[in-house]
Amino acid sequence: MEIPTKTLDGSFALPVLGQGTWRMGGAGERDFANDDAADVAAIRRGIDAGLRHIDTAEMYASGHAEELVAEAIRGRGRDTLFLTDKVWKTHLRYDDVLRAAEGSLKRLGVESIDLYLIHQVAPEIPLAETFRALNRLQGEGVIQHIGVSNFSLERLRMAQSLSETPIAANQLHYNLQVREIEVTGLLEYCRQQKVLVIAWRPLRGVDFNVPLMRNLAEKYKCTPVQIALNWLISQPGVVTISRMANPAHLDENLASVGWRMEPEDLALLTRQYPGRRNVSEAVPLI
Repeated sequence: MEIPTKTLDGSFALPVLGQGTWRMGGAGERDFANDDAADVAAIRRGIDAGLRHIDTAEMYASGHAEELVAEAIRGRGRDTLFLTDKVWKTHLRYDDVLRAAEGSLKRLGVESIDLYLIHQVAPEIPLAETFRALNRLQGEGVIQHIGVSNFSLERLRMAQSLSETPIAANQLHYNLQVREIEVTGLLEYCRQQKVLVIAWRPLRGVDFNVPLMRNLAEKYKCTPVQIALNWLISQPGVVTISRMANPAHLDENLASVGWRMEPEDLALLTRQYPGRRNVSEAVPLI
């Protein structure tokens, strides 16, 4: 299956649906009882099904998720894949960023990372110091694009002023339930500034049993999960990632791609989906 890509400025594009690796190999620490072979197989199934964007982070399972990605992509053609990685908030000092990137490259077994994000905000570390390191890494070809994650509108503006090249993406908690980036104006700002939004947790917390979701699923002959994903990827400037550990989940998510709800139904979900939250309970923007 060919996954469509999305771009805002023509120079940077991402597939509308990618694979997340959070909780593969463990959570914040490596889980030595984890079924690593199953996680590797899941990533490979996604690649074989057409998913080209793989998102990971040095914080996931203390770097072991990156090692699982390395195993999964071995022999799969590096130039056909887009790898996003993230530096954790405790490693945002200049030298720490450089060491973190080197460690991620080694664990991934690659020479360059396509998109490198600041994973979370660390207010105590000057952003200028972090971007001095990121700019160096990009200049050396270690990373191809610079991005951020969980950055508020104000902090994104600051990042843009410090980056020598455009900020390519902002990875944010966004779904039918969590609307913080809408109410703060961040979503519209990203569109105006040609910063792609990568929505994480596209499904968690969404109530699939409300009448609106059931009615639209019946109308489009699909599942409520597919309605939720299609709503996200139908929006200008928004793509998403999801961990797809089992084949049924993978197949269901893939079926959300390649079609689009009618504009009035997309607008209805935006305006009338019940239980919307204006602040992320996971990572509130600061």
